[in-house]
Amino acid sequence: MKARFLAGFLISWALLSGCTTLSPQTRSLKEQRPADLPAHVELTQVPFVPQEDNFCGPSALAMVLNAEGARVSLDTLIQEVYLPGREGSLQVEMLAAVRRHGFVAYPLAPRFADVLREIAVGTPVITLENYGFSWYPKWHYSVMIGYDLDEFEVIRRSGEKPRRVVPMGIFEKVWKPGGYWSMVAMPPDRVPVTANEIDYATAVAALEQAGQIKNAATAYDAMLGRWPDSLAAQIGRGNTAYALHDLAAAETAFRRATVGHPDSAAAFNNLAQVLADQGRLDDALRAAEHAVSLGGPLLTQTQATLSEIRAKMGKKSIN
Repeated sequence: MKARFLAGFLISWALLSGCTTLSPQTRSLKEQRPADLPAHVELTQVPFVPQEDNFCGPSALAMVLNAEGARVSLDTLIQEVYLPGREGSLQVEMLAAVRRHGFVAYPLAPRFADVLREIAVGTPVITLENYGFSWYPKWHYSVMIGYDLDEFEVIRRSGEKPRRVVPMGIFEKVWKPGGYWSMVAMPPDRVPVTANEIDYATAVAALEQAGQIKNAATAYDAMLGRWPDSLAAQIGRGNTAYALHDLAAAETAFRRATVGHPDSAAAFNNLAQVLADQGRLDDALRAAEHAVSLGGPLLTQTQATLSEIRAKMGKKSIN
């Protein structure tokens, strides 16, 4: 089961005791510094929103969303993600709020280097940290806005200070207990530099399921710019076009999927549906029959589509 951490704590550096042990990723970065990273980056354009009381989650979201061009107030985000009974915000609520405002919520891989790579291209990163103990955790969200590989320090917006410079080893000590959890809020026309195809497709699908159809369509287009042969992006682009009543665009996307992935029953099934909706029943029948011939876990659905098309053809012939 994926952990769901509640965070709503103002930082207390005394809890760290200056300890830099158990920081394996920092040690790895020192031993093999990534050649593709600039030595120093600081995203000074990221606005600062003080993290008062237990509102570190909403405040972190306000900083990253407004940095990416959203116009959303802290009060709005408090209403969306803050849980008064628990005095904090869960990760799932943080991700959902990002989607609610039309952005792609993408949890990063649990790698320090990936966080630095996102910052290097201008993307602020929300991180989840624990300033307590394993038996008495005190979770806190902050916003990573910079780093210095010469000094091995990170720069964060956290608590009531807009700029906190912390040794990487100390930061990793408080970041590690939450499984190195971090996230970015991406405008739909951009893909995180560290994203992989499958995980990002899942993140865009979640945006689509949240009802952000136009933004999801834009995000699928961005995915196809990165991964032109992505079946998930092609199907997703077709589905969003269909939901937007753009049958021509839907047909184009699904045809592209059938050409690039001739073994995809979903691609042929969806193409059949679009063709049938356009009244092109002979073409739809061929696509549906091919979808059924591919078998697989979608067989029940493809058979249903084929039956519906045959019924439409029978009704048309009677008329």
